[in-house]
Amino acid sequence: MTGSGRTRNAVDGVLLLNKPRGLSSQQAVSQVKRLFAARKAGHTGTLDPMADGLLPVGLGEATKFTQYVLDADKCYLATLGLGVTTSSGDAEGEIIAQHPVAVSVAAVAGVLRRFTGEQVQTPPMYSAVKINGKPLYAYARAGIQVERKSRVVSINELQLIDFIDKKLILRVACSKGTYIRVLAEDIGAALGCGAHLTALTRESAGSFRLAEASSLAELEAMDMTGRMARLLPPETFASSLPRHDLDAGTQQQLGCGQTIAATGVAPGLYRLYGVAGEFVGVGEVADSMLRPRRLVALSTGLPDSPINLSNPAVTG
Repeated sequence: MTGSGRTRNAVDGVLLLNKPRGLSSQQAVSQVKRLFAARKAGHTGTLDPMADGLLPVGLGEATKFTQYVLDADKCYLATLGLGVTTSSGDAEGEIIAQHPVAVSVAAVAGVLRRFTGEQVQTPPMYSAVKINGKPLYAYARAGIQVERKSRVVSINELQLIDFIDKKLILRVACSKGTYIRVLAEDIGAALGCGAHLTALTRESAGSFRLAEASSLAELEAMDMTGRMARLLPPETFASSLPRHDLDAGTQQQLGCGQTIAATGVAPGLYRLYGVAGEFVGVGEVADSMLRPRRLVALSTGLPDSPINLSNPAVTG
């Protein structure tokens, strides 16, 4: 029983959530976990409280495969306020500078072209990146500056949607790990007037689209049958991987953590399926050998192997 007296269920599946503004990603996941009375839930990439939009949530066994969405490209609709820079790079920070805005559409278009392709970014102090086990935002709130490692990200597309009243609305298609706040600040600096992020909506993550997502309000209004109907299968997070079918013998061997021969199978990660067509987990082929990477517990009857990877965004 839970603290509220409710029984937690063994719910396994993927929910595409339209996270509202004002909630952290973890708070949103907790709401989903409550609505499904689920034992375990985790998300696939943090959205700041000021941001809304697509947040794929894994329940139960699906939490084992969130990494494949964390690694996927994302698309955002971002609104930049020109002429103002803030301590956090977004509307939640304190204003640290203001400048007049005398920018043409042609100048904006020219700057956007410069920011398409590979970029080097330094994670902002107000971020969830951990250094010495502590998130950067904790250091920032304490007034402590910490040295951060830069990273290479890719801006695949940077489209100007609107430019009116000192506001730029952009569609940003980018690689994992891209900080849109940092991009906003860099664009503002290149325009010579400064900028900060005033709104952000995640429109897609990998093959998942915001149009397919459910809001918390919609889920609240449903009974459990309706909510369960919104769940996608646990293997959905690994849908980008090619399929590999196992015979009964290899399925049993993998379930015991063994490495088996995979002659003629190309190297890489695979979605694995058993003799009855059931999803077994994810395996990796290297040197003509197939190794289990992440297995569904019900397919093996065994606890997770030490080779399995964990997701720090999961709550159990």
